[in-house]
Amino acid sequence: MDYLKSALPSQIMSERGSNLVVINPGSANVRIGLASQDTPFNIPHCIARHTEQIPNFTVIDKMLNSTVTTQQHIDREKAYDVIAPLLKIPFLDEEGPSNSFPRKMGRVDGHNPHIIRKDLPFTWTNVYEEATNSSVSLETSSKDETDEFLDPKEGTDSKEPNASERKFKEFICGEEALRISPTEPYCFCRPIRRGHLNISQHYSMQQVLDDLHTIWDWILIEKLHIPRNERNMYSAVLVMPETFDNREIKEILSLVLRELCFGSAVVHQEGLAAVFGNGLSTACVVNIGAQVTSLICIEDGGALPSTGKTLPFGGEDISRAFLWTQRQRQTWPPIHSDVFGKPIDLLVLNQLKETYCEVKEGEFDAVAVVHSYENKVPAGPHKTRLSALNVPPMGLFCPMLLTPDAYPPPPRTWFHDYEDMLEDTWHIDFSRRADMSDTFYPNVNGGLPMWESYPVFSTKPKKEEKVGLAEAITNCILSTGRIDIQRKLFCSIQLTGGVALTSGLIAAVEERVLHAIPPNEAIDTVEVLQSKGKSRRLCPWKGGAILGVLDLGRDAWISREDWIHNGVHVGSNRKYKDSYYLQAQAMCYMNS
Repeated sequence: MDYLKSALPSQIMSERGSNLVVINPGSANVRIGLASQDTPFNIPHCIARHTEQIPNFTVIDKMLNSTVTTQQHIDREKAYDVIAPLLKIPFLDEEGPSNSFPRKMGRVDGHNPHIIRKDLPFTWTNVYEEATNSSVSLETSSKDETDEFLDPKEGTDSKEPNASERKFKEFICGEEALRISPTEPYCFCRPIRRGHLNISQHYSMQQVLDDLHTIWDWILIEKLHIPRNERNMYSAVLVMPETFDNREIKEILSLVLRELCFGSAVVHQEGLAAVFGNGLSTACVVNIGAQVTSLICIEDGGALPSTGKTLPFGGEDISRAFLWTQRQRQTWPPIHSDVFGKPIDLLVLNQLKETYCEVKEGEFDAVAVVHSYENKVPAGPHKTRLSALNVPPMGLFCPMLLTPDAYPPPPRTWFHDYEDMLEDTWHIDFSRRADMSDTFYPNVNGGLPMWESYPVFSTKPKKEEKVGLAEAITNCILSTGRIDIQRKLFCSIQLTGGVALTSGLIAAVEERVLHAIPPNEAIDTVEVLQSKGKSRRLCPWKGGAILGVLDLGRDAWISREDWIHNGVHVGSNRKYKDSYYLQAQAMCYMNS
């Protein structure tokens, strides 16, 4: 402890974080880096594998998607007309130029100060191995991938190998997988979808875990330069989203300790890590991810599990709403954009959304160059005037605009076969903290473990809420039931995730949440905490690094040997005999 008091924070992080790998997985991106680094690698969480069974590019997720129904189209139009008066813009069926609302023209160089604008188009990924290269599995990319978009001049090797020497890469990870031409024989997969392992009848659990292993192993070798034979000297800090259930966390723990060969690992909750990453102890954490939005309240460094909520929409839904809005306003170029079947089109939409969308009143337009991508031909530029750029982000408050049902979460039927897999740990006597109320141990007198109904890392899938962001934040905070903590939390709302960088969103959240508070509640102030630039996107990862470095006792850490020998019931189909104990141990640490 004397060392922690005397050493500089940067010195502590550098010395104690050099052998800690912090992993924060998400549906669209995974953030991985050493705790000693200032920022992690932020890499698209996807993989494309070469296949000889299909002639063209195939997206596994497309098989689960549903077509937008007529009623959803009507609901979407109604949502637009609900948003229109809030932004003081004309309704959807009104002619823009003939109305009396002021029109604002955006700068061509972009609006959002947190986004580096690049007008250059993306280039198709080179899917062939070098003729002299014998290592198929590791040669996918030699360039760094960050959370910004790539410069296409650096994207691929321009040299074409001879036809007789061509050999397809076995797999391609990250953004290069998103930029594969539709004519190439690759199968594209995202191992995590809507905050859960993407297990379905088209994508088995073993395939999902194999893809996770391949992506993470590739990052560790190619980006962090940590070979497999040295990983026993490293520890992993898993910063897990609240959407994951207990079994999913166990599978990922097993992946990290068994397959990736880390010497030890610890699990931390994403919401709690976000608070530590922003230097706070109390906040209502609102993590707006790419596909889900999760909320949870933190008080004095401890999570309040009953406040946890999940909303089934995120940044990619805003991108789809952006495309729909432009088509409705007839400002989208005459090109075929397939968000679900062609990943590069979603890449384009995400870039346009991050560059131009913001929340502000009045009609808001911008001149932009939209690039089209067809087969292997170079990108085709289309100069157009984008309109209603302030509408898509407002879908956070009016979810019908986003129609998340068109991209549903993976089916959860696989889970039920394992609901009783921990039956021989049901009578373990867990210690309880004297300062925690009986509500934290609802089953302690019934012979069941205290974490059976713990909703943060629950053993049963959690229900998603079908409300807007303002109502969700209000319900989350009011569910604490204490006026003193409610007032504190309403003035300590923390937005994290890439969508949190949207210009004008903070003011909109404050205004909408204030209006959502029932009039009988004695609350008259709402404040969203400001954080610097990209730290909103990386707060959970940074908090995980801090928690890992400051954990001197390592009581909650799980060693590889213990997990393999004690966590697996040899000779039985039931794995993770001690998983409840290990999970409870990790959660006790998080709340201590």
